[in-house]
Amino acid sequence: MTLPQDRLTTLEIQCAEQEKTIEELSGQIAEQWGVIEKMRKSLDVLNERFSALEEHAGPDTPVTRPPHY
Repeated sequence: MTLPQDRLTTLEIQCAEQEKTIEELSGQIAEQWGVIEKMRKSLDVLNERFSALEEHAGPDTPVTRPPHY
């Protein structure tokens, strides 16, 4: 039979372990959010560059048969 004091100690240990896990997960989420923001900014820059290249590109070349056909 476990004493109430032992049960309380067990619960306190579990609570402390859960708090540590939550803090670790929160840190990982914050780090991943930073990575996502950097990727989003890079994607925006690439989209702008691609749009600029499309604007300066010449007209589409029509598909024609080679002369030997």
